[in-house]
Amino acid sequence: MTAPSIRNVSEREARQVAEAAREQDWRKPSFAKELFLGRFRLDLIHPHPTPAADDVRRGEKFLATLRDFCETQVDGARIEREGQIPDETIAGLKALGALGMKIDPKYGGLGLTQVYYNRALSLAGTASPAIGALLSAHQSIGVPQPLKLFGTQEQKETFLPRLARTDISAFLLTEPDVGSDPARLATVAVPDGKDYVLDGVKLWTTNGVVADLLVVMARVPASEGHKGGITAFVVEADSPGITVENRNAFMGLRGLENGVTRFHRVRVPAAHRIGPEGAGLKIALTTLNTGRLSLPAMCVGSGKWCLKIAREWSAAREQWGRPIARHEAVGAKISFIAATTFALEAVVDLSSQMADENRNDIRIEAALAKLYGSEMGWLMADELVQIRGGRGFETADSLAARGERAVPAEQMLRDMRINRIFEGSTEIMHLLIAREAVDAHLSVAGDLIDPDKSLADKGRAAARAGGFYARWLPRLVAGPGQLPRTYQEFGRLAEHLRYVERTSRKLARSTFYAMSRWQGRMETKQGFLGRIVDIGAELFAMSAACVRAEHLRETGEHGREAQQLADVFCRQARIRVEELFGRLWTNTDELDRKVVSGVLDGSYSWLEEGVIDPSGDGPWIADATPGPSRTDNVRRPLG
Repeated sequence: MTAPSIRNVSEREARQVAEAAREQDWRKPSFAKELFLGRFRLDLIHPHPTPAADDVRRGEKFLATLRDFCETQVDGARIEREGQIPDETIAGLKALGALGMKIDPKYGGLGLTQVYYNRALSLAGTASPAIGALLSAHQSIGVPQPLKLFGTQEQKETFLPRLARTDISAFLLTEPDVGSDPARLATVAVPDGKDYVLDGVKLWTTNGVVADLLVVMARVPASEGHKGGITAFVVEADSPGITVENRNAFMGLRGLENGVTRFHRVRVPAAHRIGPEGAGLKIALTTLNTGRLSLPAMCVGSGKWCLKIAREWSAAREQWGRPIARHEAVGAKISFIAATTFALEAVVDLSSQMADENRNDIRIEAALAKLYGSEMGWLMADELVQIRGGRGFETADSLAARGERAVPAEQMLRDMRINRIFEGSTEIMHLLIAREAVDAHLSVAGDLIDPDKSLADKGRAAARAGGFYARWLPRLVAGPGQLPRTYQEFGRLAEHLRYVERTSRKLARSTFYAMSRWQGRMETKQGFLGRIVDIGAELFAMSAACVRAEHLRETGEHGREAQQLADVFCRQARIRVEELFGRLWTNTDELDRKVVSGVLDGSYSWLEEGVIDPSGDGPWIADATPGPSRTDNVRRPLG
């Protein structure tokens, strides 16, 4: 067997691997895709889709059971203190069926919809973010979801009953020197008879310390009878040759069972391969299309808790003769938390219900929800700490020790920080969404900017592009958003939907202009692309907020208050959108690149003088050379 090693790949090869893993086709409509193209398809999200009565009944029944368990059996302070979820708590979650929330009842699961699965994660995550992460990693990206989508019937019958009730799963993709660039994946799975033999090291394996089953991404070398490529496998965590070498510790999520896992000549039956060879990344990305919704769902729970604490504290705390909430500087923060929580819940619920109905392609919506939720969730937690002042910086244990309510605001801030990195960092999400947003352009004009294409290919691309843009560009000039009576049924919110319609066309024009200006260099303009995506995220959130408010008004549930929250959110979002548009063309992107070059070549090293670096010794990236483990196995199997 050939030992794996760190792969050095070109930028072009890395892009080709990522591109090959993308879903290439759009078989179903996508609200967000149309939004980026300047087409405001309100009909795709309004009237707001609603769950079936039976789904609601089953979902609400489980939420009630889960709430009782979390309130009586989960000690979040203990998990934070000890840095570990107690075994009895995990056993209780298993008994509830919480491991099988998304697994079909015929395999022993609860069969909850995406809507109620997300609400359950939101609830559990407020009791303890570590529990939310455990359940999410197990079901959103662990073994159940890829098996549901790509597994054979035999695999489903073998593994899903275990995963629904007793076995915890983990997802293993990242390596010490491989993050968001899977082309450099070094772990290999070498075919050997009816088995594959795995060698390599995986990093940041959430649930990996306690998992029973693993989804492992490994590179199969191409050979006779084997297509090769990055491939997904279900691996028994107690297989000979697997060592959990370290349980990692973090600034937040201190109960997270996350580790470093080494594979040394681990035999995996070919029957445990998920899908064909080379389909691993596509399986991972498709799994994340809905799996990403779990993270913003937990951000919704955090926002709700931030709002509750902000309301109670700012009413009780007085300064200069009145409650601090009545001071505009604090009140603006409370308004931001309230309005943003409403909008974020609207985004998650809408995306989740669309996922359940399976009528729309939600790959962009889910990615926008993850991006927007993680960024806004962090801002809301930060604002809560500021509202609490010194008490926001003080730990809950310290507050309790001196006789005050143990409010873990600083813990919330620490726990929320990882969401901007988990399941695709903000920077990677910008690039991923931008690629999907410009897919229509690349489909018709991509060959024009591809240096490897022949003149004949470029000629055909020019003809295609000419026809597409002749039809598309005139539609960006005018639209229903310019008519004062459009979307009248939304009452006071109609003006915001008109704004979204007009602004989506402006966004599409800006994207087209940038592509015309930079052509093949467009992919290097990451600052510009990030702002384009952020504008789209704000427009999506505005749309979801208005549709949700109208739905609540029609059903008689807090309709007036919902309209007020949607209105203020949209007005706040419009300010952010206008600022982002201004920064599309007025920014320091070019100057920043020059400064970065200076930093890297040492031109500014004098600026670093006068400090002491408290960092320890050691390499920046740990050695991941394959071979037998030299450390104790810290895996903690749960009964």
